[in-house]
Amino acid sequence: MSALNLYDTSTREVGVFTPIKSGEVSIYVCGATVQASPHIGHIRSAVNFDVLRRWLIHSGFAVVFIRNVTDIDDKILQKAAQEQVPWWAHAMKYEREFTAAFAALNVLPPTYEPRATGHITQMIELMQILIDNGSAYAPGNGDVYLEVRNLKRYLTLSGQRIDDLMPAADVEMSISMKRDPRDFALWKAAKLGEPSWPTPWGAGRPGWHLECSAMAYAYLGESFDIHGGGLDLIFPHHENEIAQSEAAGYGFAKRWLHNAWVTQSGEKMSKSLGNSLLVEVILQRVRGIELRWYLVSAHYRSMLEYSESALDESVVAFRRIEAFLKRATEVVGTVPVPLMSKAFSDAMNDDLAVPTGLASISENLRAGNQGITDGDLGVVSKNASEIRGALGILGCDPFDSNFTTSSSSDLSDAMDGVVQLMLKERASARDRKDFAASDAIRDGLLALGITIEDTAQGPRWSIMEKS
Repeated sequence: MSALNLYDTSTREVGVFTPIKSGEVSIYVCGATVQASPHIGHIRSAVNFDVLRRWLIHSGFAVVFIRNVTDIDDKILQKAAQEQVPWWAHAMKYEREFTAAFAALNVLPPTYEPRATGHITQMIELMQILIDNGSAYAPGNGDVYLEVRNLKRYLTLSGQRIDDLMPAADVEMSISMKRDPRDFALWKAAKLGEPSWPTPWGAGRPGWHLECSAMAYAYLGESFDIHGGGLDLIFPHHENEIAQSEAAGYGFAKRWLHNAWVTQSGEKMSKSLGNSLLVEVILQRVRGIELRWYLVSAHYRSMLEYSESALDESVVAFRRIEAFLKRATEVVGTVPVPLMSKAFSDAMNDDLAVPTGLASISENLRAGNQGITDGDLGVVSKNASEIRGALGILGCDPFDSNFTTSSSSDLSDAMDGVVQLMLKERASARDRKDFAASDAIRDGLLALGITIEDTAQGPRWSIMEKS
């Protein structure tokens, strides 16, 4: 197997990935800020890093995967106040929605999923280190800041100049309390009506950036292999994570991966633009496996322009693959065993080049269908197995138990039995040349949205695609 090559945002180059510890990979991915329902922009990030994790596991690595939950921040507090509910109840409501969305799209649960509010002690310990070594300061009002001009390096991910930065707008307080207007808050002093925790510098709550540095250290140590997240997190969040972690003496992340956005009419999906598409809404139109297929279809570093027509085309393409796997199982007589083709493997090792991998799946599909036509069971089996192997890495294997729950499987089996009885009645009618009865059965099934295809292996039925 060829070596895995991955892009690194900090170097802006694709290079061979070598973990810190042989055979093990440690990953920290910035998870949800649970202030509202998840849209497909949020879930694309989770799906992209899930594909990376699956590929690493397939490649023989033991993976520790951390995805945090930010359950305290300005927006959560503001929205909870507007809805007149406790802030923690608001956060838990939307955390559960994210968990349900991850499950619906077959995103593997993280090894650990720490909440920010469960790691206040670790944040205080990190601030103490930064204050003791002169990197941070507490002006005496309960706030704590990192002094950015004292850093050995800063803005390495975004490539900006510190003098070009606008002053940070991270707290509602006089800038005079900061030594430099670009210093950012590690800790925010308590305000009336807001939650707070005691510290040696006064009661308050954590700044967003501090949370991830403290949790990454708690679960992965001073240095780890990969830090991931969306492009929008490069500045200020990831820049400030690096700043405070390196100021504490940590090696922090060895490599940075960032996924691009889902866009609509050229604009990033966001609540502020009012153009977000909620996962729960789209799942009323398509299945979770189909939405996931759509979200993984573009390279993780490429923008994915959303439209209903693009989603529909993607669904049709996936259903062709699904139909082939069903036919292959019927023809060969067994469910295909997942195998990995060299073409798909090479694509994944090339910075997770999923579009190239999809081209290999298309070739498998063409060859497999030709095998069915030719009656070559060896060709059918090989291509079906390679398709299933690739779909497993993409998290879109229709045989995956996460997509075939017992209830839906039982219903599908019952429906298949009923349709097969109707097909036997239709065949019997044709044998006795009662074509009116045969056509009536066909038309009745068609009216229910079920199409019949007469093949060399006998009649097959399928549910009509939505127009």
